Amino acid sequence: MSAGVFDKRSCRLGEGPLWHPERKQLFWFDILDKKFLSRQGDKQLEWAFDEHVSAAGWVSKDELLIASESQLFLFHLKTGARVHICPLEAQNPITRSNDGRADPWGGFWIGTMGKKAQAHAGSIYRYYRGGLELLYPNITVSNSICFSPDRKFAYFTDTLSRQIMRQTLDAEGWPKGEAVVFIDLTGEGLNPDGSVVDSEGCLWNAQWGASRVARYSPNGAFLTALEFPAEQISCPVFGSDDYTTLYVTSASVSINQPSEAEGRTYYHDLKIEGQTEHQVIL
Repeated sequence: MSAGVFDKRSCRLGEGPLWHPERKQLFWFDILDKKFLSRQGDKQLEWAFDEHVSAAGWVSKDELLIASESQLFLFHLKTGARVHICPLEAQNPITRSNDGRADPWGGFWIGTMGKKAQAHAGSIYRYYRGGLELLYPNITVSNSICFSPDRKFAYFTDTLSRQIMRQTLDAEGWPKGEAVVFIDLTGEGLNPDGSVVDSEGCLWNAQWGASRVARYSPNGAFLTALEFPAEQISCPVFGSDDYTTLYVTSASVSINQPSEAEGRTYYHDLKIEGQTEHQVIL
């Protein structure tokens, strides 16, 4: 079965898809246009911000934790109210938030990067029960933040390295020991973007510039790939009532005369079940 179009709106940099398990609703971002998007049936929803926003985790049915270029804040979906939670590189004007995801302990991992992808300008942090802790400095393009269903591992990448890393976690979800290379895409010349892990522990990675999302076994072996009409596929997430639909964002940025396929949000129905997105505990 080929990919379908979930939403025809073209994002310059579609990213950060989140399936809200209580609302049964997909949310995503257009980072460069500073927008937060969703839909309910045929109704398109959109919220505008005055700075870049890129990733979210669900806190309650009506509240999300959103990462922007300067902070983490609580966003109320019905009222639009925003409550500051903590700064995020607020004193660094060259960076913005990028990839992020809630972890199984109620924490939230969030990566930053230079607005012009300056070398080693970004980092990866973990917000946990009121505190923001630096995990990995000197990151150029933070991506692929996701977690294994058995809670043993976190995954992440610096896209320019073309290597997805695996990090062992302790009983509270903090890194234990050094991260190791899980998937090395340097030989194939592929660029790892966002990732998500299914219920079988297999990692699904969006590969920027390759029009696909590839699935890898818990041991890092390539299994299969789904093709999409857009060239710059950016991030996948599982959703629908039984979590067997893979939703995928894309981007039109830097493509000369992009076709209407670029920047749209897609879906692919599978027989494989994903994980429920974890709830953020403030």
